[in-house]
Amino acid sequence: MKKDFISIKDLNKTDLETLFSLAERLKKLRLKHKRLLDNKVFALIFEKPSLRTRVTFETGIYELGGNSIYLSQKDIGIGSRETVKDIAQNLSKWISGIIARVFTHQTLVDLAIYASIPVINALSDLEHPCQALADLFTIKEKFNKFDGLKFAYIGDGNNVCHSLMLGAKIVGLNMWVASPKGYEPMNDYIKLSSAKIVNDPIEAVNNANVVYTDVWVSMGQEEERKQRLKVFKNFQVNFKLLKHAKPNCLIMHCLPAHRGEEITSEVIDSQNSIVIDQAANRLHIQKALLIKLFAPSNIKSKQLTI
Repeated sequence: MKKDFISIKDLNKTDLETLFSLAERLKKLRLKHKRLLDNKVFALIFEKPSLRTRVTFETGIYELGGNSIYLSQKDIGIGSRETVKDIAQNLSKWISGIIARVFTHQTLVDLAIYASIPVINALSDLEHPCQALADLFTIKEKFNKFDGLKFAYIGDGNNVCHSLMLGAKIVGLNMWVASPKGYEPMNDYIKLSSAKIVNDPIEAVNNANVVYTDVWVSMGQEEERKQRLKVFKNFQVNFKLLKHAKPNCLIMHCLPAHRGEEITSEVIDSQNSIVIDQAANRLHIQKALLIKLFAPSNIKSKQLTI
């Protein structure tokens, strides 16, 4: 049966636990497992440039025995040269799945409506669920639990924040979001989450086990840059702010980082920073997701035992 991954809402707690367990095994095995996606081909539709998302998906597909075709906006002109419907229906005749990184979330929704093959959200303006999967997996890896932890997100209530809010509720992670007034997460996501929304970064960071931030100016918001730098100036993650967190709190950032803006170089390069760990885990959790969607019978396979 066709199953898409457009939002963290598409998963429940059992699904997440299965993915975390599978990602842990895949990480230990790396290339020692058998090729579970043989003869499967994936289209990577990317309207936006990417380092981590593209490399981890292409590498993961390759390591699982599949193949990928990268399609930039210049290649296919989704929504301009050709309609989303026509692209989705054509690709459904040739390949196994679509992985799309788009400007507008509705493009993903439409792809999922018209494609007869699974569609994976590799980023939209509303959500970045694959990033959130990697982040939650990394927190579980570091603490071996979610219960009792305080997770503080400082900055723009953006797509990454939305997906983290949805995921935190599912796993039982106590999440606080501190954003300037007018830049909080969207109300629809606040209603769906259990996150505490405040406008004071110190309040959010107080006794936090994990402090997370993201860029203040996302792709497509360049015209707002000057204004955003003024509005967010007191939301920088620096050592002064971190004095209010737990002494050994972990630092997270989905990258790329604008050093000196949302986070200082001293903090992102500190011994408590796990930004490279969470980036590395994109590979393992996305491989787990691919197996769940395209080779579910192999999740408990002897092929994945050490």
